[in-house]
Amino acid sequence: MKRAALYVRVSTDQQTVENQTRELRQVAERRGWEVVEVYSDAGISGAKGRANRPGLDRMLNDAKRRKFDIVMSWAIDRLGRSLIDLLGTIQELEACGVDLYLDQQAIDTTTPMGKLVFQVTGVFAEFERSMIQQRVRAGLSRAKAHGTKSGKPIGRPPVDAALERKAQRLLEKGTGILKVAKSLGLGTGTVQRIKQEMRGISRPLEGVAA
Repeated sequence: MKRAALYVRVSTDQQTVENQTRELRQVAERRGWEVVEVYSDAGISGAKGRANRPGLDRMLNDAKRRKFDIVMSWAIDRLGRSLIDLLGTIQELEACGVDLYLDQQAIDTTTPMGKLVFQVTGVFAEFERSMIQQRVRAGLSRAKAHGTKSGKPIGRPPVDAALERKAQRLLEKGTGILKVAKSLGLGTGTVQRIKQEMRGISRPLEGVAA
């Protein structure tokens, strides 16, 4: 007799998993499968990943321990709504040697035809991973072409030329870095850099004048 685990999920606290559980138990009884465990995520969106779905996480961990032979769920969207997460869940079950039954989609991988699901999902999972990698590489290439890294400008933002000349004149008069920065609304680091460039030195200043 096959050992079956039920995975049931609803998105809101106002819904109940009882209907799903009852229907799946009836299917298991008709097929001669013994329900050994019920895993539930009540009030949790299917868009959330495994880390935020304790029922799903416990079910997949128990699948690795071969505590059951097949996972039964009401519909494919009960397992997940994110394609990459959904494919990952199905592939993990296959890797554990655990079959999958989805009532509403009439998917049963205990049958020869149903086993095609595992093969097809493997192809789609690889395709999805490839597309994600391509989008990441394209994004980095665009960022590099525009002088940015991860979408953020590289280096300091430019200082207005007129403002920089005012800072230079004040510094030439002997005004301290802090006073120049405060009067012109510049950062002390920016004023310090301007002073360094005026002196033509590359080493940091040893002190900051008041």
